[in-house]
Amino acid sequence: MEWPSYLDEYEKLVFRMTTPRVMIDNAGCTNVTRVMIDSARKHGILLEAVQVLTDLNLSIKKAYISSDGRWFMDVFHVTDLNGNKLTDESVINYIEQSLGTIHYTRSRSIEGLTAFELTGTDRVGLLSELFAVLADLQCNVVESKVWTHNGRIASLIYVKDCDSGSPIEDSQKIDRIEARLRNVLKGDNDIRSAKTSISMAATHTERRLHQMMFADRDYERKPIIRTTNDSPVVLVQNCLERGYSVVNIQCKDRTKLLFDVVCTLTDMQYVVFHATVDTATDRAYMEFFIKHTDGTPISSEAEKERVILCLQASIERRASQGVRLELCTTDRPGLLANVTRTFRENGLNVTRAEISTTEDTALNVFYVTDAAGNPADAKIIEGVRQKIGLNNLKVKELPLIYHQKAEEKDEPTVGVGGAMLLSLGSLVRRNLYNLGLIKSYS
Repeated sequence: MEWPSYLDEYEKLVFRMTTPRVMIDNAGCTNVTRVMIDSARKHGILLEAVQVLTDLNLSIKKAYISSDGRWFMDVFHVTDLNGNKLTDESVINYIEQSLGTIHYTRSRSIEGLTAFELTGTDRVGLLSELFAVLADLQCNVVESKVWTHNGRIASLIYVKDCDSGSPIEDSQKIDRIEARLRNVLKGDNDIRSAKTSISMAATHTERRLHQMMFADRDYERKPIIRTTNDSPVVLVQNCLERGYSVVNIQCKDRTKLLFDVVCTLTDMQYVVFHATVDTATDRAYMEFFIKHTDGTPISSEAEKERVILCLQASIERRASQGVRLELCTTDRPGLLANVTRTFRENGLNVTRAEISTTEDTALNVFYVTDAAGNPADAKIIEGVRQKIGLNNLKVKELPLIYHQKAEEKDEPTVGVGGAMLLSLGSLVRRNLYNLGLIKSYS
């Protein structure tokens, strides 16, 4: 039976109304590319938009977010990691196509791989032991991301069988792998909290790492090693007049910062109705007007404290601690076990790792400190490089993020300029006033 033509046209109208409209402007600003999105509002759409931009390793200099009523409007000011506007047409087209389809849930495909999720107590050499177990069990690590925070570790490891090159589907072998990994995670003192599991659903790896550490309650744990005194400052206040809770954040800027914050707010079931984001030199200033998904603000001091701890944790998990080492070499069985064993034997602790394989080439990034969490000795680093291969393992500086390229034609975000000298409390009151939520901010 053929559908009536009027119904087809109606469906087309609904599709046009609910599909995000994307505009990319490279002419309006001197030093940044503006990405503008209009869409019907739904829970999680802001996270999906930010995810598209951060997956391309773009630096978000500013953002203006508003989603009152049923409509969602965003403006992002972005550059590449070197502070330049986007000029590659393929990148621009990808952004337009990806943001134009965020109405539909899309996730990372793990087809052809078996994904293991691990959480437990971190210790020096743990990663070496985990990769050694996988090598011994004939598992080839194709991709992995490892985060550590407050003495905890979370990792997603994608593997395939070394002999067949296929995903591991034998339930007995999977059980054996999980048991061995769990024993390594337990060590001598983590019998209750060490966890291993098979990830059955396709998901965004970094979002899943946030969820795993959140479920592990890393935000409640006291840091065993404090490697920086530059902790993020988070304040939460309520605007009872309009029913919002206002979250203000000041911290060191870095790539993917906005994603980490929005990811945590979304997974904690908060909706961002308004937000402003700005960066100056190496600092980030963010303000969010949020409610629960049921439309209510934060209801207690205990909840406020929990939000503060969770947001601080979300910012700190990805903070780059230690020396960045990049390994580029021909992939081979046991490579990761050998490399991380060399780190362990020389007293280096891996605080974060990103493992990837392209065809037959391993492209791996490690952040390492000494066993106490202090900067690793340069002589030790050079010794490790000589053992692994000077041409294979290189010390890399973090990508530069140029904030001094100020956009003169751009309107300053609330809280920048003279307002940057104000306290966070003043920033909250001023933005509430500018949005018409209070009568005075003085």
